[in-house]
Amino acid sequence: MVWLWIGFIGFVLAMLALDLGVFHRKAHVVGTKEAVGWSAVWVSLGLLFSVFVYFGYEAHWLGLGATADAVDEVINNGASATVKYLTGYVVEKSLSVDNVFVIAMIFGFFAVPAMYQHRVLFWGIIGALVMRGAMIAVGSRLIAEFHWILYVFGAFLIVTALKMLLLKTESNDPNKNTVVRLVRRFFPVTARFHGEHFVVRAGSPAALEAELPGGVMHPDSVVDAAKPGTLLITPLALALIVVETTDLIFAVDSIPAIFAITADPFLVFTSNVFAILGLRSLYFALAGMLNRFRYLKISLAVVLMVVGAKMLVAKWLKSVLGEQFNFYFLGLVILILAAGGRLVHRGGPKRKARLSCIGGGQVYGFSAGVSGGRRS
Repeated sequence: MVWLWIGFIGFVLAMLALDLGVFHRKAHVVGTKEAVGWSAVWVSLGLLFSVFVYFGYEAHWLGLGATADAVDEVINNGASATVKYLTGYVVEKSLSVDNVFVIAMIFGFFAVPAMYQHRVLFWGIIGALVMRGAMIAVGSRLIAEFHWILYVFGAFLIVTALKMLLLKTESNDPNKNTVVRLVRRFFPVTARFHGEHFVVRAGSPAALEAELPGGVMHPDSVVDAAKPGTLLITPLALALIVVETTDLIFAVDSIPAIFAITADPFLVFTSNVFAILGLRSLYFALAGMLNRFRYLKISLAVVLMVVGAKMLVAKWLKSVLGEQFNFYFLGLVILILAAGGRLVHRGGPKRKARLSCIGGGQVYGFSAGVSGGRRS
């Protein structure tokens, strides 16, 4: 089983290295066509992996499916494992779409140049995978030891769904983020971007770089005032920190959601990984038309509510619908998302005013800026 984990993680790292080291070696603005192409690649890989899941669990390769799933107390065969993997993938993928809205707001607030956004998201994904891996390991252990915690997760998801439906969401100032405030306390932050660098040292060539390649180099009061050799972080690093902490908050909702489907660590982790890997390309593909998805929040809230309800009445559902009730659950989730997708709002001014949009290769959004009002 250890070699299976090593092999999968090695595959993910190889794909990420290929992405950053070959296809995105040079910073550039990711266009819609390129983003859609990469989205298709990641979705295809996620779906193709279900073939491996089927044969792996059917033949119990390297111990796959050797023990009963703590959620339904059933030993997974090829068919049941595949349904659980695909359901988990669809749920996690749909919930990750909500991240896109927040990422757009973060990039708009910090005025992150479009050509550096992929770099921020790449390292953000790395951090997200590590954090989610740790949360999945802890969650799987808790469920194995204390089965009643599933009911706690279910109630939590229902409460979260009700909050999404009933409470008005307001845009917060990322500069008020607790982690950002701690970083600012211990590290000076440059007054502007310095190329694609997250960190620069005062007096180094990186500290003298313009914001964009070939651009005019504007003075930086923080760099000028710092002693040579002082470590400084850039606004690009602040944007990355906010993206990471935001994903951690989203993971608190999404990780319990997949435990409604399965507690098998391999199925939970792999479905999460493939859903998150496509988040970057999904952002660039959808960022230009975020204002159209007026009913996305409602459909995601309904999905969370259905997932939470399933956790609470799983045994009853199994007795009524039979062993294939997870397959019916997958169909219900897809139906809810499809209904939400058809209710695309065209030209919603309220949504458009609140969210950042990409246009002309630049990001436009909040009137606040890198240091709480400098940029607009």
